[in-house]
Amino acid sequence: MIVITATEFKAKCLELLDRVNRTGEVLKITKRGKIVAELRAPEPDLPAPSGPGFAKGEFSIVGDIMSPIDVEWEAMK
Repeated sequence: MIVITATEFKAKCLELLDRVNRTGEVLKITKRGKIVAELRAPEPDLPAPSGPGFAKGEFSIVGDIMSPIDVEWEAMK
């Protein structure tokens, strides 16, 4: 854990961002002696579920989806 003042953070912002991302350390930023922010590396992205059946049970079809509808749309005129 690194604790620095807001003034130090402002002066070394890009360097500190790279360090946190590289090492995974938590950076605590203080202002007038009190911690006002924490900077940490993001959690790794999880792969999105995909493939056959990944959303099974999430949706249901209600009614007849194959028959034409009786509504005439303005774009069809």
